[in-house]
Amino acid sequence: MTTRYHIALTFTDSYWALAYTAMRSISITSRRPQTLQFHLCHEELSVEHIQALDSVAEEFGVEVNHHDLAQREDLHSLAEILRTNSRFPPIVYARLLLDQILPKDVRRVLYLDCDTMVLEDISGLFETDLEGSAIAAVRDPNQLHLKLGRDLRARRHLFTSAEPYFNSGVMLIDLQALAKANVTLFARELSTRVNTSELYFDQDLLNLIFVGAWKELDWRYNLTGPRPPHTSLAPAILHYTRRPSPWNLGARVAYARLYRHMMTNRIFYLQLKERWRKNVFLYPISFLLPS
Repeated sequence: MTTRYHIALTFTDSYWALAYTAMRSISITSRRPQTLQFHLCHEELSVEHIQALDSVAEEFGVEVNHHDLAQREDLHSLAEILRTNSRFPPIVYARLLLDQILPKDVRRVLYLDCDTMVLEDISGLFETDLEGSAIAAVRDPNQLHLKLGRDLRARRHLFTSAEPYFNSGVMLIDLQALAKANVTLFARELSTRVNTSELYFDQDLLNLIFVGAWKELDWRYNLTGPRPPHTSLAPAILHYTRRPSPWNLGARVAYARLYRHMMTNRIFYLQLKERWRKNVFLYPISFLLPS
């Protein structure tokens, strides 16, 4: 029986071109793209953007599944408990509900933020032995600031300084274990003890739920804020969490030229024109660190 590699991305219409690039990078670097099954979790994409995303299936023979979350009450109920803003709308929490969103026969999924680019075949990562953990992820290089906040004091009531803390931009997830964690119930109970507006969105919540119970992956699988010197270290997945960003003109970041052609020139300039016209600027997560 052929193994199917399930990959999930969650995004709004503003990030469609980044999602397209992430999908295309996974497909290009795959030894067997016909085994890839993408699950695109989004709200109200334009017809033109859906067609662009579906063109990845035509180009590589992958499978693309759309999950429209606009009417999902469980997602919006969870978002009401937790923190959201204009840059981090409710859909940021969709990754916490993948066990409910994806088909029941999907047991394992690789979740990726849209601001990623994959440089090698994902099959080895997908087949990682989780050793009983619900999640495998990479330790966040900025974990102390993220966990503890201003002067490394402000959030000690939430996290201990010594406990490892992972970045949620790349996660291998056991969906049955995620279901057992009952994220929504945990969030409700947490909201009775702490001010949930203090939480750093989904990443804090996941680290609170799975504290001491996640498998650490090698840094290569989620290199945040890549710069040109990193190219000599052979990263597997780049995560563009800082400015400048490779989807902008003249960006001096690792693999900027490759990113542009991974996106394709047509999509690159199309998304630039769309953002300029709408005055939409895509600020990455690292600029919203706890102050």
